[in-house]
Amino acid sequence: MAAAASTPAPPRRVIVCGGGVIGACTAYFLSTHGTTPTVPTVLEKCAPACAASGKAGGFLAADWRGYLPASWCGSTPSLSALMRVSFALHRRLASTLDGAAAYGFRPIHALSVSLPSGDDDPMVQNWVDPTASGAEVLGAPDATAQVHPGLFTKAVLAASGAGVVIGEVERVVVREDGRVAGVAVKGRAGVMEADAVVLALGPWSARLDMIRELFVVYGQKAHSVVLRPPEPDTITPHALFLRYQPEPGGRVFKPEVYPRPNGEVYMCGMSKDEEVPDDPAAIVGEAESIAMLRKIAGKLSGKLRTEEGAEVVAEQACYLPCTTDGLPVIGEMPGVKGCYVATGHDCWGILNAPATGAAIAELILDGRAETVDLAPFSPERFLKKK
Repeated sequence: MAAAASTPAPPRRVIVCGGGVIGACTAYFLSTHGTTPTVPTVLEKCAPACAASGKAGGFLAADWRGYLPASWCGSTPSLSALMRVSFALHRRLASTLDGAAAYGFRPIHALSVSLPSGDDDPMVQNWVDPTASGAEVLGAPDATAQVHPGLFTKAVLAASGAGVVIGEVERVVVREDGRVAGVAVKGRAGVMEADAVVLALGPWSARLDMIRELFVVYGQKAHSVVLRPPEPDTITPHALFLRYQPEPGGRVFKPEVYPRPNGEVYMCGMSKDEEVPDDPAAIVGEAESIAMLRKIAGKLSGKLRTEEGAEVVAEQACYLPCTTDGLPVIGEMPGVKGCYVATGHDCWGILNAPATGAAIAELILDGRAETVDLAPFSPERFLKKK
């Protein structure tokens, strides 16, 4: 009788390239896998959460159906499923990791608010009263929540137990049989050996030849300011999606505002497609964009005016990873066994990181993803377009 074929052993040496929220969640779910927990090594050029994962808004939404406009995150069933699963995982992680204390997890309301044009006094002197401001409810606490993205990324990464190596991946090293062998790191001799490699480099994924030759991932530069009002306890947990047109017929600005439990108020917007710089730590905001955000903040509430005591905590910018078809890229790279990619999440990376990380971990350790169907996000879809 012929011997039964043995099941290949799961990889034990895993390198996750990228210390942002996608890489951190992948590391966490690798290390907490139910049957074959595997603690990876995270290779990061700058520092964990040094780019968009530390400068994003941290808004979470369960689904666009019922509450949210479809244009926020796409109307495809695959994206909707990814959002629902990831939102549920965020709640589970918050319970496991004490998210409320560790990284500011809390359910919130989401409101749409139109600001009056012109340079009159702020719309509200204190803060937003939904019943008085004419705001439209977009989301309730059962479907919308928030985290502090930088604290979330670092908490999940710490909980994974992964070792962090500071260095820049130069290329993925592939054996003659087409299986991954590890990664070459710029400025270092030899190869960091691995049985599996995950490329979670955000818009910097495009710097690798194997990515660039298959699909396009580009950066969208988004600006943000963080303010601390003089009486932070009076700021209510309402995420605000603003519409502001300074002049009739002029440009319409649509910034987003996220009050945080630590008393800060985060506002983002003023985005544009732009070439991604080499060093994430060197990214700075443009003065004109920052000034407009500050102006709109003061237009929204007197509490956000520096003239009335608001402190400027940060003025910054980051690059969101975008793809040409609007879908993230999650799955094994065609033709390279053991090499996986997870990028292109646009502005929804913080939300969709847990489901992405869990699915990639399953794909590596089990050979298939159960958390969410990855077929619509597979990098193989780009082979059909060539």
